Amino acid sequence: MPEATVFVVDDDDALRKSLRRLMQSVGLPVETYPDAQAFQASYDPSRPGCLILDIRMPGMNGLELQQKLVSESIRIPVIIMSAHGDVEKAVRAMKAGAVDFIKKPYKGKVLLERVRHALKLDAQIRREEAQRADIAARIASLTPREHEVMKLLAAGKSPKQIAFEFGLSRKTVDVHRGHIMLKMQVDSLVELAQLVQRQEAD
Repeated sequence: MPEATVFVVDDDDALRKSLRRLMQSVGLPVETYPDAQAFQASYDPSRPGCLILDIRMPGMNGLELQQKLVSESIRIPVIIMSAHGDVEKAVRAMKAGAVDFIKKPYKGKVLLERVRHALKLDAQIRREEAQRADIAARIASLTPREHEVMKLLAAGKSPKQIAFEFGLSRKTVDVHRGHIMLKMQVDSLVELAQLVQRQEAD
């Protein structure tokens, strides 16, 4: 997986240079963009990292870019930064999922703490998404009948009860159960139930 990068979008050239130096001073990869359009043209959502985003910029402003990312289900952690920040903008940013709102001029130590927190959050989000995708792939490998049997096993039904419900022999249900355990990569019905519950919760 590529190294986590701090993406900076701000129309202030001096600030971009300052933020670049700050991130590089602690060994964090950083990329800077003068506006939302330049960021959108370059950004690949598969790349891990976080986004430091100015509110007031020509063209698409920071809040609009944030909302667009949310609408496209791009979950990169966003730190909103502005010299013109007010309570209303801060509330809008946080409601849209920003992890922080920082006023300019920023304090380097504080910003680095927030950036590190955002990068840890991004790593956690990506781990959870990978786990969900893995479980979904396992479930997709089941036949329709195996999927039905799995749901009943996860709900606590016994093979005997499942056999009666579907009009199958107990031996056939046991064969289905063996295939299910193998495809779902679990060693017990408790693990199977936990995986099914996790998928349904998502």
